[in-house]
This record gives sequence, structure tokens and C-alpha cells, in this order.
Amino acid sequence: MTVDPTLLDDLEWRGLIAHSTDRDALREALTQESVRFYVGFDPTAPSLHMGNLVQILTARRLQLAGHTPYALVGGATGMIGDPKESGERTLNTLDTVKDWVERVRRQIEPFLSFDGSNAATMVNNYDWTASLSTIDFLRDIGKHFPVNRMLARDVVRSRLEAGISYTEFSYVLLQSMDFLELYRQHGVTLQFGGSDQWGNLTGGVELIRRADGGKAHAFATPLVTKADGTKYGKTEGGALWLDAEMMSPYAFHQFWLNAEDEKVGELLRIFTFLTREQIEDLEAQTAEQPYRRAAQKALADAVTTLVHGAAETEQAKAAAEALFGSGDLRELSAGALSAALREAGATSAPLGTPYVDLLVDAGLVKSKGEARRTINEGGAYLNNERVTDPDLVPGDHHLLSGGWLVLRRGKKHLAGVEIG
Repeated sequence: MTVDPTLLDDLEWRGLIAHSTDRDALREALTQESVRFYVGFDPTAPSLHMGNLVQILTARRLQLAGHTPYALVGGATGMIGDPKESGERTLNTLDTVKDWVERVRRQIEPFLSFDGSNAATMVNNYDWTASLSTIDFLRDIGKHFPVNRMLARDVVRSRLEAGISYTEFSYVLLQSMDFLELYRQHGVTLQFGGSDQWGNLTGGVELIRRADGGKAHAFATPLVTKADGTKYGKTEGGALWLDAEMMSPYAFHQFWLNAEDEKVGELLRIFTFLTREQIEDLEAQTAEQPYRRAAQKALADAVTTLVHGAAETEQAKAAAEALFGSGDLRELSAGALSAALREAGATSAPLGTPYVDLLVDAGLVKSKGEARRTINEGGAYLNNERVTDPDLVPGDHHLLSGGWLVLRRGKKHLAGVEIG
């Protein structure tokens, strides 16, 4: 299999390597032949999120460059949870984790190719962990881990005074054992993950050296943060989920569309497959004409298409345009319209409710009197059409897909009403 010798340079330019084992050795390995690598995903929720997407797309980059992916879904480690900066992670039941394993597998599969000479393989660490006895684990794995080095790990040291369970303390042994298992059974010699996993990544490299005298590599991607240094991955409603049922494609698209000017170039490098020339051109446009938001639009379109597909991306864009008067609301699917209106703010009302009451119920005005003044001043809209009759009662013919009405006061104040 021919490999792309520029891969590591591209990963570095995109800012995707925060730490690595010996860089020269890593470069040599990646340029000589197809390297078998793995990246793990613990099913600790019913969906993957923005942080996981960094790893999925990095795996895709490596596969496109000629290397061979092993995507590990942690059916075993998902029951333990990774150590956190504070507090113990909630332990989930076996049935819950099994369900989440399947969900995670389905989310990962579309990003990798399972055909060809460097076809991806999906593995589950529950397969080699479930039958392992405690004695064998302590004898074959535990003996290779000096306790003083485990205590020196940042995530452990920060928890010592408050307390950390043995379960979380020993997580590094489980993840390291995964690397050793894949090294032995499949010839995997490279692991990568987030920078918060660096201690676990190097633990696996060290275990392969101690247990088998083998040589392996690892690198960590950086934590993606906002311009003020706070973490990404959280919205007002929770995590930036990849599952369309947990976060609509419309909301997902809007998240990327609202990226900060200072960070949009970094996000384009990490989350898209646009070329260096394309990204640098978009950065130049942001510097010269930030109000056009060309980079944000390219980012939102590219990432939403990767995760949800081109059709959902077009629906998300059409919904945004239609809600604010430059598109046809009746052309939107019920799902796209519903998702957009729930993000904008929505309420419900029975059919036959007067328009002035709907404006009040939707929170667009404070009183019926204000509603009537808004109508008389020409600032009230129903489904993007100006309302001129203060006594209007919307009927069946006004309803959009899914039984919605779109109310607007002025250009920017918008709400949806679901007619029941």
C-alpha cells in the first residue's frame, strides 16, 4: 500500500499533534509503509460528541493517507469510565453500555472505509476483557506498572486529596492492555487520542516495550477551546452531539456558523478536509471582510455535510434563510422546520387563537396592546408575510409542515407556534 509521505506535515499544519512519542521515529514509520493504528471510543453516552469527532476525522485522514484503522469501541472500559478532574464517573449497566456500543459503532462506520487494501476494522475490548481473570490481569498486566509513575499522572495527582477509587486509578492498565492486545493480534503499532489521554497513550507504548520488547508510537490531538480558553463541546442545551435526535442538523449547523473569527481558521483545519490553499483564502477573507462570514459558512457546511449529509445541510441552510424572510417556509420539511423553530423558541396553542394572543404567548410582545401597535406599525409577520389586520385569526390554510406557524416581530425577533 502506497502511503502519503506528507501526512505528518499536514497533521502538524492542521494543529492536530499536541504531543507525540519520538517525532522522527513516528515520521519514519508513517512514510515507510501502511501503519496499523487504533483510536478508542468509550460508550459513556448514547452519542459521540465534538471531541470524538476530532478523533474520527483524524482516523479518516490517516486512512486516506494509506494507513490502516482499527476503531475500538470500549464495551469494557465504557463500564469503568475514564478518570475525571473531579468526582467519580457514573457507572452504567452492562445492557446500557451494550446499547451505546452499537450506537457508537453506527456513528463511526460512515467515516471510514471497510474495503480495500487498508480496510478499517471495528473491535470491542469487551471481547478480550470479559473473560480475563483478576489473577491473570494482575500478573500479566499489573506487574508492568510502577505505582509511583501512576501516582505522578496529572489526572491522578489532582484527585489524591479528594479521593480516587481504585477503579478509576486502574483505568490506564485497561487502556494499555487494549494497545498490547491489538499489537499482538493485529500488528497495531500506533495509537492516538485526545491530549487528556496522553498518560494512557504512553502507558500502552510502555507496556508493549516492557511485556513484549516491542516498539510502538503514539500522538495526542489538542483540546479544542474557544478564544477565551474555555472548552468547546458544550452548548446551552448540552454537549455538541453527533446524533441528529439529540442535536438537530439545524442546531449543529448553527453552532459552526457562530464560530468566533479568532478560532474559525483553527476549526477549519481540524474539522474539514479543505485544502491548505482553500483554508488560507477563507482566513484572508475573514481578516478583510469579517461581516461576510465566508469562513464560518464554509465551516458549517463542510462539517454538517460530513456528519449529517448534504441533504440535511441544505435543509438547515434553507431553514435559516426562510425563517428570516429570504426563503420559502413551505418548502421546508417538517423535521427541518420543527428543529429550527425549537431552537429559535417555540410554544403551542390551539387552532383559532387570535394572532395578537399568539404574539403574547410566544413572548414577542408583552401585551395585546403592544401586539396591536406592532401590527399597526407594520412590524408583525406571519409566515414571513406582513400582518395588517389586528383581528386576524390564523386558520388551517396558514399552517406549515408539521402544523407550525412562524411569527416574527421586526427583522430579528422570531418564534414558532405549534398548533395542536
